[in-house]
Amino acid sequence: MLKITLPDGSVREVAPGTTPADIAAAIGPGLAKAAIAARVDGELRDIMRPLEQDAQLALVTSRDEADALELARHDFAHILAEAVQALFPGTQITFGPSTDDGFYYDFAPKDRPFTEEDLPAIEAKMREIIAADKPLQREVWQREDLIARWRAEGETFKAEWAAELPEGEELTVYRSGGDWLDMCRGPHLASTGKLDPAAFKLTRVSGAYWRGDQKNAMLSRIYGTGWLNKKQLAEHLTRLEEAGKRDHRKLGAEMDLFHLQQEAHGSVFWHPKGYLIWRELEAYMRRAIDAAGYREVKTPQVMDARQWEQSGHWGKYRENMFVIPDEVPNAEDEGPLVSDDANWMALKPMNCPAHVLIFRQGIKSYRDLPLRLYENGCCHRNEPHGALHGLMRVRQFTQDDAHIFCREDQIVEEVRAFCALADRIYNDFGFTYSIKLALRPDKRFGSDEMWDKAENELRDAVAAAGLNTPEYGWEELPGEGAFYAPKLEWHLTDAIGRTWQVGTIQSDRVLPERLDASYVAEDGERHRPVMLHRAIFGSYERFIGILIEHYAGKFPQWLAPVQAVVATIVSDADSYAQQVVDKLRAAGIRAEVDLRNEKINYKVREHSLAKVPNLLVVGRREADEGTVALRELGKEGQSVLSVDDVIERLAKESQAPDMR
Repeated sequence: MLKITLPDGSVREVAPGTTPADIAAAIGPGLAKAAIAARVDGELRDIMRPLEQDAQLALVTSRDEADALELARHDFAHILAEAVQALFPGTQITFGPSTDDGFYYDFAPKDRPFTEEDLPAIEAKMREIIAADKPLQREVWQREDLIARWRAEGETFKAEWAAELPEGEELTVYRSGGDWLDMCRGPHLASTGKLDPAAFKLTRVSGAYWRGDQKNAMLSRIYGTGWLNKKQLAEHLTRLEEAGKRDHRKLGAEMDLFHLQQEAHGSVFWHPKGYLIWRELEAYMRRAIDAAGYREVKTPQVMDARQWEQSGHWGKYRENMFVIPDEVPNAEDEGPLVSDDANWMALKPMNCPAHVLIFRQGIKSYRDLPLRLYENGCCHRNEPHGALHGLMRVRQFTQDDAHIFCREDQIVEEVRAFCALADRIYNDFGFTYSIKLALRPDKRFGSDEMWDKAENELRDAVAAAGLNTPEYGWEELPGEGAFYAPKLEWHLTDAIGRTWQVGTIQSDRVLPERLDASYVAEDGERHRPVMLHRAIFGSYERFIGILIEHYAGKFPQWLAPVQAVVATIVSDADSYAQQVVDKLRAAGIRAEVDLRNEKINYKVREHSLAKVPNLLVVGRREADEGTVALRELGKEGQSVLSVDDVIERLAKESQAPDMR
């Protein structure tokens, strides 16, 4: 008999082969109906999978929303694949994971790529499969048998993947009802009928390369969103609609902030108005880091590959780096562009090794620490073309990057001070946030003892800052740290409830060792500093994209590219309007004048669409009286004020929060 321990500590003895569903039924009919899966010794499993040994068992219901959503979305992906193959015979299946808000599946169509017009028929077929309430059964297959099955059915992608899985790995498939099956680790719900047929929607189609490599075959990827019930789906679609209105790519074009084009994949062309926002952020951050005792530096864009080998990035990160031959390219019409014996350099994907090289210039004493080096560092990462997304995922970006070199006894205080600095900055932008601790990954540098120490220091610092509470969403994330250090992550919540991982601080003892950074301690001996990697914006590009969507383009006045427009009702007021603009500019307000021969309602509408926060309307009366009619974006009506009163009012709001 097996001993199964339940969450309340009680132990049930059951025969081998008993399933979690059997135990749920034995406890009571209500639980038998509600249970959808099980955690066996912490591992999420099918509720119909037999128990094989003594174990800790927790039954999962829809109240365990994270687990329930993961299961439902995984099932929707499989049902999508089954529906597509039923409707389009000869289509090959590849992969279909769940995502943060749904699922997708990649297909190799027989005749043509899928289009948006195919989605309604696929949705209808998926609902048929759900209504059929087909059991989803887990099976373990021998490698050779499974590969032979895939090849016999023309599933070349699945056969390739099965052949490359590690020899000792158990190969499992899930069968839907009769003959349809897919290779999958699971888990799944007990049957397709456990899903709500009104809780999903297919959203779009795109291209995707097999295994993410542009050298491989192009596939059709179908995306969907999946939830536990119709109400959740409706709420999500409403959020999507609002997110569409806030899309930074759309607003960026409408507001003339930036553009992207094929000639520079993943790099941003900043227009004057967009770059003005950048400059305001840069100036704001410089004031913050100057006040916090940082020293700004500037480091090279290109460094020798041997430096990256020594730092460990060449072995761990090279696939994401742009490499450059250190030789003059062949200028002739024939022959290779680069010789086989060229030395290699790389565009920097991060700033940290260069900051270590600055630290190593001259002898450092314990009295010099902490040394805080800051850089608005331009970096390049070789992201796949299909992964690029507006300002959110780019190849060239600038980080508000800093590295704090400190002694062991200074770590907790330095991290605590950083937490306070990040808190003030995020509050200035109107964000709430949660804070997470990302712990050691499987592949890492350093000893377990070193990782224990580094993780505990970050825990202690967050506690000292008073942020390790439910109010700040404190959570620990196993396995999600960098290969060289654990890290704290700041997850911002925007105006429509989405979260964005932005700020970070990492406690690193590996890089100073690998790059031979040292200081002379009180004992006269050389010691390694600890290196704290930190950023608050993350990157200027992505942070600006987040701000555009958070504010829906209606920036707070200090960030608005144009803070006020003076618009005339009649041409007789042109000279007065210019005088008002000159006074606004003299007061430090970014102002423009609109003297066009257009109706005032047209001008009001146009500047409202451009998200100008203040429109100052002037006509003959205002010119005679020395006043303006102030219309504020998003507010009804207008206020008639003297020019001096308007300037006093706008000047304060036009200053950054830290300058008021």
